[in-house]
Amino acid sequence: MRIDWLSFTPIPSLLGGVLLGIAAALYVLLHGRILGISGIVSGLLHPKSNDVVWRLALVLGLLSAPLWAALLFGIHPIVQIDTDWYAILLAGLLVGFGAQYGSGCTSGHGICGLSRLSPRSLVATFTFMGAGFVTVFVARHLIGA
Repeated sequence: MRIDWLSFTPIPSLLGGVLLGIAAALYVLLHGRILGISGIVSGLLHPKSNDVVWRLALVLGLLSAPLWAALLFGIHPIVQIDTDWYAILLAGLLVGFGAQYGSGCTSGHGICGLSRLSPRSLVATFTFMGAGFVTVFVARHLIGA
């Protein structure tokens, strides 16, 4: 494994993290809700009255952000996926199961929960980060994927 130092982008990454933090803080301050994407999407799958419009707007905003970045700033990221669709689908199902089982996703626990000093979110974040580290190690070094 080698690191592509020419693609290392600390400033845009830092700015993206700051924007996520500001968005999460504003969301909880203005709406009293946690900006956890799995909970927001889950609410779309099990809709309640007066609850669909804001959820749909947030999800569509997240999905359209790369298009807006490309149109407004000329940013055209090159995405290269080095695996097959079966692995992607399996990974998506496992992430969905983990988010349901852990009562939240990486954004809900890792960003919002940790900022509120939630012990449950600390355990959840250590768990999913640890599972990710182990998965990458096994896939890259033990089975050679």
